Amino acid sequence: MKAGKSGLLMAGVIFLALAIFSSQAYAGVSVGIGVNIPSFRFAAPPHLVVVPGTYAYFAPETDVDIVFFNGYWYRTYEGRWFRARGYNGPWGVIAPSRVPGVLIELPRDYRHIYREHPRIAYRDFNRNWRRWERNKHWERDERWREGRGRERRDERREDGEGRGRHRGR
Repeated sequence: MKAGKSGLLMAGVIFLALAIFSSQAYAGVSVGIGVNIPSFRFAAPPHLVVVPGTYAYFAPETDVDIVFFNGYWYRTYEGRWFRARGYNGPWGVIAPSRVPGVLIELPRDYRHIYREHPRIAYRDFNRNWRRWERNKHWERDERWREGRGRERRDERREDGEGRGRHRGR
């Protein structure tokens, strides 16, 4: 009987130890998983502007750097990149190596430079962006072709290298 009680006691101790350690391990895993990015939500689907020379689009009527490229929305915050499927998130952190080069090479002041370019209604954009990219729609637009070349030349003159807006951030 003594062996039975000590075996039961030992099983209880093991169970308690496993319960404590597994809850600590779980707590350790869950710490820091949340994405610390200031929330921003568009009240309505945004109008967009295509950045000349690219198939990257931005929302000119906000001060938040939110850019669409190839099926994803991208944001930067405190030197980190975030990506989402929708313009209002949810946002997940991505490794710098996963950021498309075209976004890294955007002109530093692209939001100001292209603010006056034609707006695209979100409905039209959402229906057409894949086809526009596949059929090289914007290459037929003179402003798209000329504007990108001019802005790149101006940027190289300013900082000597033509570094993109988000490089090193």
